[in-house]
Amino acid sequence: MTSTKLSSLSWLRILARPSLSAQLMLIGLVITVTFLLVAIFCPFLTSLGLILDPTDLLSNNPLTPPNIRHWFGTNVRGYDVFARTLYGSQAALEVVLLATTLSLIIGVPLGLISGYLGGRVDKFLLFVMDTIYTLPGLLLSVTLAFVLGQGILNVAIAVSISYIPQYYRVVRNHTTSVKTELFVEAAQAMGATPTRILSRYLFLNVIQSVPVLFTLNAADAILILGGLGFLGLGLPEEVPEWGHDLKEAMPDLSIGIWWTTLFPGIALTLMVTGLSLLGEGLSEFFNPRWQKKN
Repeated sequence: MTSTKLSSLSWLRILARPSLSAQLMLIGLVITVTFLLVAIFCPFLTSLGLILDPTDLLSNNPLTPPNIRHWFGTNVRGYDVFARTLYGSQAALEVVLLATTLSLIIGVPLGLISGYLGGRVDKFLLFVMDTIYTLPGLLLSVTLAFVLGQGILNVAIAVSISYIPQYYRVVRNHTTSVKTELFVEAAQAMGATPTRILSRYLFLNVIQSVPVLFTLNAADAILILGGLGFLGLGLPEEVPEWGHDLKEAMPDLSIGIWWTTLFPGIALTLMVTGLSLLGEGLSEFFNPRWQKKN
């Protein structure tokens, strides 16, 4: 049975003398975990009075510059930019986790079935997935978001559709190659059912590439969510979301109001960068050529 897991010795070498890829992955992990912790503890910090409620309209203080009371200032509606920037991580993580999970639980089983059965089933699924894959991800998400409407779940579904073919292709190709291995043929000869072969023998041998794809898709999903918010097709206005806040803040730049676009933009960029670095680092770790060097 083949496996691309790193040996214990390889991990010890990485920890003792981390490569540039390992260092970048660590940076990405720190950024990602930081946003995760912010998303989890924002309500608690609000209850302590350390962060304002992002939905509280401060009508007497619109477009207030950063100060002791409002660290990132206020926007044109009077919302506290600091609170909305921090709470924006909640919306981003909720949509990203839902979207990538939905695409994973649909794409992986379809890839396994298609690669194992072959024949007409394989040809039909390949045709469907290739058709979806040829469509631009943002355009497909915009169309679906327009049809489904606003809301966390609807936006997650709209974002997830374009990722299903990616999971399908990766798992299907791995399954096609692994199903010819001797241990699979031996299981078939011993009378193992297709369900048992798929779940016990094939799944565990093709799943190692999924975490890498999951992380990279998460970074892309945040950009698509921001694009939908910028177009007004994402979440409701009162929900803190970086893309929508950037859309509302664009006119402020013409009158010298810089803080309403700077901080949501930095948050969006940092989160995408963190997930991208984490995904690229995982890709290196799961690469057999990299393992041989370490």
